[in-house]
Amino acid sequence: MPEKTIFTNRRSEIAGVPVARLAEEFGTPLYVYDAAKIKERIADLAMFDTVRYAQKACSSLAILKLVRKAGAAVDAVSAMEIRRAVAAGWPVTAEKPEDPDPIVYTADIFDRDALDLIAGEYPVHVNCGSMDMIWQLGQRAPGREITLRLNPGFGHGHSQKTNTGGDQSKHGIWHEDLMRAIELASHFDLKVKGLHMHIGSGTDLEHLATVCEAMDRAGLAAGPRISVISCGGGLPVPYDNSGEYVDLAAYYKIWREKLDLLAKVYRHPIRLEIEPGRYIVAESGYLVSEIRAVKNQGGNLFYLADAGFNNLARPVMYGSHHPISVAGPSADAPEADVIVGGPLCESGDIFTQKEGGYVEKRRLPKAEVGDYLVFEVAGAYGFMMGSNYNSKPLAAEVLIEDGVPRLIRKRQSFSDLISCEVE
Repeated sequence: MPEKTIFTNRRSEIAGVPVARLAEEFGTPLYVYDAAKIKERIADLAMFDTVRYAQKACSSLAILKLVRKAGAAVDAVSAMEIRRAVAAGWPVTAEKPEDPDPIVYTADIFDRDALDLIAGEYPVHVNCGSMDMIWQLGQRAPGREITLRLNPGFGHGHSQKTNTGGDQSKHGIWHEDLMRAIELASHFDLKVKGLHMHIGSGTDLEHLATVCEAMDRAGLAAGPRISVISCGGGLPVPYDNSGEYVDLAAYYKIWREKLDLLAKVYRHPIRLEIEPGRYIVAESGYLVSEIRAVKNQGGNLFYLADAGFNNLARPVMYGSHHPISVAGPSADAPEADVIVGGPLCESGDIFTQKEGGYVEKRRLPKAEVGDYLVFEVAGAYGFMMGSNYNSKPLAAEVLIEDGVPRLIRKRQSFSDLISCEVE
């Protein structure tokens, strides 16, 4: 398993570069990514036949190119994510039939743009999550190979909102409809070559292992047409000092043993794919923000920063915990219980809250206006969920590689902000 990070509430640098230097050179709010951590996480998964990056976690082009060069394939969930993958250098289709598909489109629907693109200019492999997808692709592009995303009837995740299995989830083809889906695909000469399951984001080994059991049953039912199995993503990363990684070697062993038995039954090898997003990029990312006000409200001390939920939405959406550190105070600065908020015209613009909006306090060094707050483990679903609420510009992004910080996304200007508007 990876070596676990011990989080503290003080930080002076990111990937060897001083926080103050990053803020002064690139401004705040600022997303900063450590390239070495991304490469390390992809290397952790080398035992799997294919590592497929779920780019929705962080799809900036520089990050995608880094992931591709590290040897991963990619997942896309929209027409524009397909275009991003192509722009980052992935080929549209595999060179050889036995090679993994470089790009897979996984969704529960085709919007019209995605269907037009896949049926035409970019015929990427499709992982169908609904009967209607099979029908629509079959009408437009019969004869293709596809995989089926199955809902195994259960799910698990760090929040109900990230649970992607069970009868309250919109995702996947219901497990009892597998044979009906295969029959529908056959009607259009669509060849079902693989199965995929993903039960949720931030789950644990016990629940991930149950997916293997469900997939084993589905693989036997589907028959010898199956040559690739995707165990999905959902691998957790620690967001505090009590969090744990999944034992990857144990997880791989569970899957490999099941798939080897399936391969003996069908007399051909079965490739094992894993499809992480969070695991690859979460720990690489930091959101750097400047404290712009320190307020005492009754018995509460507030640090108000220039980053809000327009920059990092996970706390307000899920009550997600992100480690917060302060850059600026001396090492012997006293500590206080602090509520951390942003600049937005919303009472919910609080970073230190639990699911349901319950505000909590963090033990942080006493700080002043001009000191920096660093929100850690922010590389997954951080920038990607950003918005222009309150007409706030999207943050800049910086990638640090070999100790050198490089701007990979310019801060949004006012002209960028209104460029698509028509008076």
